[in-house]
Amino acid sequence: MSSDPSKTSGQFHSTKGTVKESLGNVFGSTNLQQKGKTEHAAGEAEYNAARAQGYAEGTADRVTGKKDQVVGAVTGDRSQEASGNLRQDKGEAKQDVNKSVF
Repeated sequence: MSSDPSKTSGQFHSTKGTVKESLGNVFGSTNLQQKGKTEHAAGEAEYNAARAQGYAEGTADRVTGKKDQVVGAVTGDRSQEASGNLRQDKGEAKQDVNKSVF
């Protein structure tokens, strides 16, 4: 795994772990079952870490966008105001994609 968590890699390892665990069940291999459980748990952890990182990045974009929007509105810089609105919307979308479903 790389230093940054990845949703794709996390899902891959989670699924791979589930397959290993299932094969271990079918063939009666406790070693394969345990390796599968371990890889599945690591994949889930990486996926959740990637979601948390994405949500935090979305929050940062929303805050920066709001600041730019307000500064642009106060100074009359319509370009900065519009840019801030776009960044704020981008941050909100990123948060929506990465929010928890609990």
